[in-house]
Amino acid sequence: MITGLDHIAIAVPDFKKAIKRFMEDFGMNIDDREDVVAAKTSTAFFPVADTSVELVHPLNGEGPIAAYLDKRGGGLHHICFRSDDIEADVERLSEKGYQFLTDTPTFGAHNARVIFIHPKSCDGVLIELNQPAE
Repeated sequence: MITGLDHIAIAVPDFKKAIKRFMEDFGMNIDDREDVVAAKTSTAFFPVADTSVELVHPLNGEGPIAAYLDKRGGGLHHICFRSDDIEADVERLSEKGYQFLTDTPTFGAHNARVIFIHPKSCDGVLIELNQPAE
């Protein structure tokens, strides 16, 4: 089941500038920075209470975030809900007609298992389900 809001992701065209903004202007502490090679994404996480703001940037100028930035510019990319059983959630939501971008969960940042729900299934919002690594 869905157990909470894991993070809100913002696609940023200038990774260093965005990290600096969150640290210096907003006074937030960076919790983790990671390159997710499989997703061609660089990430930086800033914890806020029981959730995080995630900055996402194309790794080596490639991948889906690069395409997103080219098409839309920076901005809200997706929201992520934490799951305690991602397979059960995928099965339950699939039975309700939700479409996913992949057939099965893959590994994302922090080695969590992740899957994305197609925006057409959620009023134009890209939704990620995330089951943290144990």
